[in-house]
Amino acid sequence: MAKKRGNKFVQLLKNLLQWCIQLLVIGTQWAFLLIILYRVVPIPITPLHILRVYEQIREGKDIKLQKDWTGIDYLGENISLAVMAAEDGKFRSHYGFDFEQIQHAIERTMDKGKKLRGASTISQQTAKNIFFTPKRSWIRKVPEMGITVCLELLWTKKRIMEVYLNIIETGDGIYGMEAAAQFYFNKKCEDLSKKQCALIAACLPNPRTRRPDKPNQFISKKANKVVKGMNKLDPIDW
Repeated sequence: MAKKRGNKFVQLLKNLLQWCIQLLVIGTQWAFLLIILYRVVPIPITPLHILRVYEQIREGKDIKLQKDWTGIDYLGENISLAVMAAEDGKFRSHYGFDFEQIQHAIERTMDKGKKLRGASTISQQTAKNIFFTPKRSWIRKVPEMGITVCLELLWTKKRIMEVYLNIIETGDGIYGMEAAAQFYFNKKCEDLSKKQCALIAACLPNPRTRRPDKPNQFISKKANKVVKGMNKLDPIDW
């Protein structure tokens, strides 16, 4: 009797493993298909969009989903330089991962005992924003790394930046740089000054609690550093 129960348990584990493998294969196929599709097609919605709408409904708020997909050639050079200066200065030269920043982040974590953060490149953030919610998880990091590699291999740097600039959360219910420019400064993104672009970029880590049009002292100082970083970067040549 015990032997039969043991055999059933083993068979159950085998079935569960097969199911997990099948789910992984199907998920990988769908992700690869979307990566190919999104290489040329604007991304209509992301998991973050869905999550924020759900949160708004749960909290009894009006649904707000303000976004305006705009080609990178119509966003202007300043906004790309601003996010590179603020988030990923080596974006045009690395292959999806900035190992120097990862090492520095690990060293800071070991020295100060804080959570590991601050080492994600724009490519990694794009991968995360397309397929995942902001919830941090080491389990999520593995597929995120795989997707990042695929983006670097199958997309151009210009396309990665274009998608990033269009789907990044830039405020409460606001997504993308064009929507942010119009909401905060009543301008098209291409008409923003370097300082205005730097202010938007400086708010990106916490865009729902910070406003580029009403910056506090911390954001103003950070924006000034971003402008200095922008001036050190080479002009956009894509």
